[in-house]
Parts: sequence; structure tokens; C-alpha cells
Amino acid sequence: MKKSLESKVKVRFQDCDPFNHLNNSKYIDYFVNAREDQILQHYNLDAFAQMNTLGKSWVVTTHQIAYIKPAILNEEVIIMSQLIGHSNSTLRVEMKMFDQSKTSLKAILWSTFAYFDIRNKVKASHSTELDDLFKEILNPIDDQSFEKRCREIMIILKST
Repeated sequence: MKKSLESKVKVRFQDCDPFNHLNNSKYIDYFVNAREDQILQHYNLDAFAQMNTLGKSWVVTTHQIAYIKPAILNEEVIIMSQLIGHSNSTLRVEMKMFDQSKTSLKAILWSTFAYFDIRNKVKASHSTELDDLFKEILNPIDDQSFEKRCREIMIILKST
């Protein structure tokens, strides 16, 4: 099973600022939407079905984002995502946005999600099946600091 997922998305006019750059707040939308599509396609994991059938789903608790280079109107970008950490009730996902050739990094996002029981309004624990999936797709990284990870990725890209 793939640990690092990727998909293409086109930067749309309505998501851009007057300079034709993707608006800062829209980066998060692009990242989260891409991850949602990727996990459905590759892992058959539907967050909305979880909510509708079990009354449980993931909610964002934190985002850390670094804007490196602007994504431009009508540009096709590649969004890569991977699970870099998990516990019995949380997930940490790293997402990166690149140009189409994957040589120019646009942005990096770390998001932490908590599994939540919507009906009872309390934090929930992942099922055994979910935990097994997360163990299989986990792609841990050495850096525990977002800033160090951003620098590491930039160094890797410069050396290629």
C-alpha cells in the first residue's frame, strides 16, 4: 500500500489574490481537499461515511504551514501527502505542494487531526481496523520540528 500519495490540482481564479497568486487561506483548502480525495481513492477511507455511519470523524486541531513560492493562476500543482504520526485518537499528516515537475516547492503543511465522536461531543479512539491501516501507511520522519523539516526538504530539493 502506498505511503506517499499525490494528485494534481489546477489553481483557480476565484482562489487567487489580485496578484494572481493562490490566496494564503486557500492553500489549506487545496491541501485538505486533496488529502480527502487521496485517502478515498487509495485507502477506501471516507471521512464523511465514518461520520454518517459511526458518528465519528476527524477534526483539525492544528495547522502549521510554510509558504515557500506562490502558486499561480491556472498552474497545475502536485499535492503530496503522507501520514507522519498517529496515536489512538490523533493523526499527523504532512502535505507538500509542488510545481508540475516536482522541482519547485510551493508550500508545506503539517496538520493534526483528532478523532471525534460527533454525537457525544467527545474525543474518540480509533478502531482496531483504523489503527491497523495507520500502522501500515505510516511514513514517519526524523524531524520532530516543523521548521527543521522545512529546511531539510529545501536542502534536498537544492541538491537534486
